[in-house]
Amino acid sequence: MVTGDHEGRLGEEFFTPGSSSFAEFLAAHRPELLSTRRILPDGVRVEGAPHGTTVLALTYRDGVLIAGDRRATMGNLIAQRDLEKVHPADDLTAVAFAGTVGLAVDLVKLYQVELTHFEKVEGVPMTLAGKATRLATMIRNNLGQAMQGLAVVPLLAGYDPAAPEDGRGRIFSFDVAGGRYEKFAFHAEGSGSPYARGALKKLFRPGTSRREAALAALQALYDAADDDSATGGPDITRRIYPIVAVITEDGFERLAETETEELSREMVEQRRSRPDGPNAAV
Repeated sequence: MVTGDHEGRLGEEFFTPGSSSFAEFLAAHRPELLSTRRILPDGVRVEGAPHGTTVLALTYRDGVLIAGDRRATMGNLIAQRDLEKVHPADDLTAVAFAGTVGLAVDLVKLYQVELTHFEKVEGVPMTLAGKATRLATMIRNNLGQAMQGLAVVPLLAGYDPAAPEDGRGRIFSFDVAGGRYEKFAFHAEGSGSPYARGALKKLFRPGTSRREAALAALQALYDAADDDSATGGPDITRRIYPIVAVITEDGFERLAETETEELSREMVEQRRSRPDGPNAAV
């Protein structure tokens, strides 16, 4: 960390007026601590770093649900089977990621500190739209590495107490250049996202219960794993299941592994008689 000239004393930088952004503070005084600022030599591309996919989010009756599979791949190899891609950002917000695992984990940790730092400096929590804009800025700072093959594409979901009652669960997606886009009802990111979105198109219903929303998310991840080798489905033998979490007015809650296992086993059993999944309701 940044220190003063004498042990135990804070340096001048801590008393210099600036923004409420912790990332900007580091960029000004200790830029080497920001992994998103490290640019590789010209012409160098990294192809062998582990990548994670697929993540998705959908709104439901009480808020918003966010979920992700557990697989990370490195080329044609499975690099990790139990990766955690869904993380709380604060009490009312969660972020999931697809892309380069090492940078994504660092980005999530920095983002968590960023939101806490803002609240301590300003005395109030950041609005959900502000959180999305701040995350977009952090992604834009990683553009140089994204162009060299180290892209991170997060998915942000949150509960917005200031929104109308039927729209408090909100979802934001981003591109590698820091573009911010609000998505409505549902969205998915990662290499399996086209198949997950296709499943959610037929399964999503406004105002569903938490259980129904969780089953829809698991069905979508199963369809993604069925057609995308980089996405992992529920691993019954190893007892590795997708991560599913909800954000409501009560805050972030990750579904217990016993609940996720029960729902996953129910879904897999249904697939025995209908391998392509449930039909869309007419």
